Amino acid sequence: MKGIKKLIALFVIAVTIITTSYFTKEPRAAAADTSNDDWLHCVGNTIYDKNGNEVWLTGANWFGFNCSENVFHGAWYDIKGILTGIADRGIGFLRVPISTELLYSWMSGKPNKVSSVTAANNPPYYVCNPDFYDPSTNGVKNSMEIFDIIMGYCKELGIKVMVDVHSPDANNSGHNYPLWYGLTTNTAGEITTDKWISTLVWLTNKYKNDDTILAIDLKNEPHGQRGYTAAPPANMAKWDNSTDENNWKYAASRCASSILAANPNLLIMIEGVEQYPKTELGYTYQTPEIWGASGPQAPYYGAWWGGNLRGVKDYPIDLGALNSQIVYSPHDYGPSVYNQSWFNKNFTTQTLLDDYWYDSWAYINDQNIAPLFIGEWGGFMDGGNNQKWMTLLRDYIVDNRINHTFWCINPNSGDTGGLLSYDWSTWDEAKYALLKPALWQSGGKFIGLDHQIPLGSNGISLGQYYRN
Repeated sequence: MKGIKKLIALFVIAVTIITTSYFTKEPRAAAADTSNDDWLHCVGNTIYDKNGNEVWLTGANWFGFNCSENVFHGAWYDIKGILTGIADRGIGFLRVPISTELLYSWMSGKPNKVSSVTAANNPPYYVCNPDFYDPSTNGVKNSMEIFDIIMGYCKELGIKVMVDVHSPDANNSGHNYPLWYGLTTNTAGEITTDKWISTLVWLTNKYKNDDTILAIDLKNEPHGQRGYTAAPPANMAKWDNSTDENNWKYAASRCASSILAANPNLLIMIEGVEQYPKTELGYTYQTPEIWGASGPQAPYYGAWWGGNLRGVKDYPIDLGALNSQIVYSPHDYGPSVYNQSWFNKNFTTQTLLDDYWYDSWAYINDQNIAPLFIGEWGGFMDGGNNQKWMTLLRDYIVDNRINHTFWCINPNSGDTGGLLSYDWSTWDEAKYALLKPALWQSGGKFIGLDHQIPLGSNGISLGQYYRN
């Protein structure tokens, strides 16, 4: 992608006092489901629960643990209150971006500190995140402690979670880095492929007896372009059958195998790359770009970062019996992020399928190869082409029952905005109304992924839905 995607504003607010008058709704108390029976698996293009019942993963992204603050953005307000609103509005699956640097600090037993967190120590006068308060230091708990508390909130509210490795380093613009390895970080040293894998295996073991975390997205948006050099660039994520370190298909297979050895019940989300060679014409990643070539003459198919899954056709991930845990996960955006060529017409669902969607990722669902999970989609409600694209993709998601998480909860995503306003309390009702039909629901009730705990105050549990 030629534009800078997701210009996340560095939104650091020092808040010391939030009064009870700001937040008027307390989350309901609920006994946590500790049965550890909510794991999922795949058959063909469909995801099922342990009883063989079809499920639909629908939700949204909330970033911050991937950033320099090492915690959800918005933690200067009431995190449990925000999560309660999320659950009540039917967002049952939360994609949580994180950095390998932060995971390494947890694995090493020296969790990195958080910033921009309000942790009150004198309720009932102040109710903002009292669980984050550390009486031993009269300050804020560390990043791992806060993450664990938040996972506990999600369990109470019937929300399930997917952890997404968004970048090697803790960086508010870390999504711009194309690979899963190769960066030197402030606290974890150089992130290598082995270090990336080991941190995810560690996280898997930590939560293998807690099905709050149902899935891991191995790496956000691997990308990079071939360029005109004779030798392929080393910093380009590619998808082929080699064992080169920058071969995303090979790295993802290694990482998935290691994670599933620790917990064979997790879903593994595998994104695509940016460019894929026109293999039907004999091109490979050894082929340089051709100056001035475009359209049919160009040797590569382009895509959004992480959005190109054409390689699955030629080189599918093959984990044997554990292919039951593999889900392919493209990202897709509209013209407000970057005006791609397929938007340069009066586009329709059919033109989007013909020009981009089908051969880039939709064929995987259509041909029953594996489930799809659109990990990011969203944007501004501009009353124009971007909103038109959002509506068309939303309808395609619903009609084809494609799993997804909307980007994003946060208001401070520079090129999409969020579902929440900057007070982290007021919802963008027009944007939510666009998303709502793509949230799993029946008979006026949202359907959660926990067999026992209903999703928020307006939902039911998976067990209630299937009556088992």
